Amino acid sequence: MNETPFDPKMLEALVCPMTQGTLEYDAESQELVSRAGKMAFPIRNGIPVMLVDEARKLD
Repeated sequence: MNETPFDPKMLEALVCPMTQGTLEYDAESQELVSRAGKMAFPIRNGIPVMLVDEARKLD
């Protein structure tokens, strides 16, 4: 099963739902990282899941 790739151009339109700040794309972990919010949002089948409840907290 091939996973749908994430289009990095989507970063231009997406912001962190908590801080409204910028996000960084981590291709290796397939996550969008909010440094300010200290959260990583998963990308599933090419679609970012921008829900705080689904985010992984960063140290």
